[in-house]
Amino acid sequence: MFGDFRDFIVDLAKKIMTSRIFGLGAIFFAMFCSLIVHLFQMQIINGDNYQQEYVSMAEKVIRTAGTRGNIYDRAGNILASNELAYNVSIQDVGAYSDSASMNSMLLRLVHILQKHGQKAQGNLELGVNDDGNVIFTSESENARKRFLRDYYGLKSVEELDDERGKYPSAVTAEELYHQLCDRYKLDKTLDENSQVWTPDVPTALQILDIRYTMRFTEFQKYETTTIAVNVSDATVADILEHQPLLKGVSIEESTNRVYHESLYFAPIIGYTGKVTTERLEELKKTDSGYELNDIVGRTGIESSMELELKGTKGSETVYVDNMGRIQRVIDRTEPKAGNDVYLTLDLNLQKGIYNILERQLAGVLLGTIVNQEPGTIQYTDSSHIKIPVKDAYFQLINNNVLDEKHFFADDASSIEKKIAADYTTSRRRIDSEIREQLTGADPRPMNELSEEMQAYMNYIYTYLASDAVGIIHSSGIDTSSEEYGRWKNNTMSLRDYLYYGISANWIDTTKLNIESNYSDANAVFDALAEYVSKALADDRQFSKKVYRYLINNNVVTGQELMLAMYDQGVLSWDQGAVDSLRAGGNDTAYSLLMAKIRSIEITPAQLALDPCTASCVMTNVRTGQVQALVTYPSYDNNKINDISYFSKLNNDQSLPLRNNATQTLKAPGSTFKPISSIAGLEEHAISVDEQIDCTGIYDEIDTPVRCWIYPGKHGPLNVIGGIENSCNVFFSEVGHRLSLDENKNYNTATGISRIRKYAAMFGLDRVSGIEINESEPHISDTDPERSAIGQGTHQFTNVQLARYVTALANRGTVYDLSLIDHETDSNGNHIKDYTPTVSDQLKISDSTWNAVHMGMRQVIMNSSTNKIFADFPLAVAGKTGTAQESKKRGNHAFFVSFAPFDNPEVAVTVNIPNGYSSSNAAMAAKHVYSLYYGFTSLDDIMASGALDASNERINGD
Repeated sequence: MFGDFRDFIVDLAKKIMTSRIFGLGAIFFAMFCSLIVHLFQMQIINGDNYQQEYVSMAEKVIRTAGTRGNIYDRAGNILASNELAYNVSIQDVGAYSDSASMNSMLLRLVHILQKHGQKAQGNLELGVNDDGNVIFTSESENARKRFLRDYYGLKSVEELDDERGKYPSAVTAEELYHQLCDRYKLDKTLDENSQVWTPDVPTALQILDIRYTMRFTEFQKYETTTIAVNVSDATVADILEHQPLLKGVSIEESTNRVYHESLYFAPIIGYTGKVTTERLEELKKTDSGYELNDIVGRTGIESSMELELKGTKGSETVYVDNMGRIQRVIDRTEPKAGNDVYLTLDLNLQKGIYNILERQLAGVLLGTIVNQEPGTIQYTDSSHIKIPVKDAYFQLINNNVLDEKHFFADDASSIEKKIAADYTTSRRRIDSEIREQLTGADPRPMNELSEEMQAYMNYIYTYLASDAVGIIHSSGIDTSSEEYGRWKNNTMSLRDYLYYGISANWIDTTKLNIESNYSDANAVFDALAEYVSKALADDRQFSKKVYRYLINNNVVTGQELMLAMYDQGVLSWDQGAVDSLRAGGNDTAYSLLMAKIRSIEITPAQLALDPCTASCVMTNVRTGQVQALVTYPSYDNNKINDISYFSKLNNDQSLPLRNNATQTLKAPGSTFKPISSIAGLEEHAISVDEQIDCTGIYDEIDTPVRCWIYPGKHGPLNVIGGIENSCNVFFSEVGHRLSLDENKNYNTATGISRIRKYAAMFGLDRVSGIEINESEPHISDTDPERSAIGQGTHQFTNVQLARYVTALANRGTVYDLSLIDHETDSNGNHIKDYTPTVSDQLKISDSTWNAVHMGMRQVIMNSSTNKIFADFPLAVAGKTGTAQESKKRGNHAFFVSFAPFDNPEVAVTVNIPNGYSSSNAAMAAKHVYSLYYGFTSLDDIMASGALDASNERINGD
């Protein structure tokens, strides 16, 4: 029996061993054993290690910014500070499973922001212009390419325009907008009523901006993305009220940068804003704690002193779950406030000089704008050009002082509606004539058209050839062709010339809406004409050109435009003035315009006529500190992050974003002659007592140089007389002698080398040292005779001339100028001094200094400048300079100076681009000295109107 059982077991074992199930069972058993072993190792043997790894993966560090340091003037007046603010931020908390639901929430959020007059702003560099078109908002072409690099997710700009065409740099803003709409499925967005939303571009762009910006933190979901800063209390309340419908949206306390006396300091202090990707990369090299959402200094002192002002970040160590939600705070380090920065600048000086410049420009305009028809003005002298009043009226529209769109608004005044009606009637006529010229059977050659129609035809051609449009490829035009010659001679119509362009293949047909690649010339031209018609309908620049001729032809009058200034609130309402305007005519309008310029109610910056810009730099010649650095016009840096305000500044023809003291490069004119004097004396090309005979013209070179006195002459002059009379013959001879080698052989390279040597000694070969952005100077590299009189190819900014004159005044100490006095911590403890560095100590003989100083003093005492400084209680030494850039625009006006003459304390340089005569720059400098030395008060300046302009033509300029 036992044997039978054993046989049964053996048979069963054989069956099991030979069964396929046994094999599978063995495999599963082995796997189960392995799992048991691994679980034992993970939980028992290595449990502690795995637990630590889990904790470290869930443990995140969140940084919080320190309070930004304040900025003060030299006397402790606060210029930049912080105030409590509320920001709107968003975090992807996983509440929205698809783009449509996320977009719907964001639409609700954007509508709340819009309701309270605010916008969402992130890293998307797209915006909408006044015509409703999508544009790039990048600050430059390089910035636009960096944005495209980030948009495409590339590592460098060099990867753009790849062979496959996947990353084109020529993509338009409109194309990117539609790409983003598709990427984020904007067409599936539902509005608050659960209806499919029809996007409007401004709102859609804000939603896209948020989505685009959030992508930079998509791998750090515990990080919030700031999408609106400094929102109002009403916005905060509205968002909190709708919090259940805005999952992931939160309100965060922050600080808002506030700028005091912004008009006078904005170009120096600059402004802050969200860090750009390029700036982020740069800052991370110094401080790895910088992050994408940080607010940093973008320009000016805010940028150059970023590391000192920013403070030290605090941090929170937190646990987050697998969705990135914070579960627990385990450690916190408080942030530290940044250091405070004190400038060398003086608030009252800045304020006073700004108003002096504005009032001096107004005075020049009062002597320049005349009540004459444009065609009656004769351009004979760049120092005395007159501006017809119709140019000023046109600038009220052209420079956006008046809102031309409001002419067509429902609440427009009767005068505005009349202007709108006149425009509409004229525009119909103009559009009809343009169509006739482009598509009619018998287009007329350009020389048979009226001046107005010629202007419109030329505008169309220029528009099509512009880089932004690129339909006409100018580089492909055969300039030797008969057709080109006829077009240049105005004996060909625009239509015929464009037809020629189609056949000659310099018309880019790919940008036209043409269905067939084999369309004939007629089909191509029809598409081109249709393109032009649509483009002009929405082109504000073309509409402004129409207004130009409406004003010139008295269809829209100065009387109407001045009344519109009152109706739109540009001028404060004055019933008496309005009644006088209505009863009077254009003479009354002219008188009122001039009165408003005189009272600075209409400013030179608004008119943007010549001159409308100026700058002044005052330095302490003993320390190298800059006590005033003023540029006119300026802007409000409190509003700079408002896209519409920034766009307005960019379109302002007076260029308020340009710092005229540090970025405007001009030829120095005769202000360079003291350097030529020093070079001639120190190189022994001339001696102090030696006289050079001025015959009125210098003809020792192929292209003779005329003295300003020609056909008169100065006769014999020594170096003091040469400077006093600013004699071009004298300094041409100096430049010529500097070009002679030891064997008296003439070589222009020798002369240029010596002139450049002495210009470089005074720092004109490099930037001045101030802590804000500055254009690179250029010392002339051609024509030693003209270079010696301040012409040639010299190009310097006003602050660079200020450094040169500072060294001139103190007899050879060349400073690297500074705008910063010292730095303290937030408790007022002294951290660091910023004493200007002495970059060179010039070894120049006393006799040379004495001669040059006396020459500059004689300029004030004996030349025509004496009429400006007559009876002035301060001994000033100076040199005027005028540089001509165009025969139809006013000369550039310069004045460099120092005082007191016997023991110099300060140097003042003034530059008025297109300021007609250097006497106007000298007049402004006189008022600056009066303010600084207490001969007049800031209150007196602020209460005054336009300052008298000087009609003096300064000798030699």
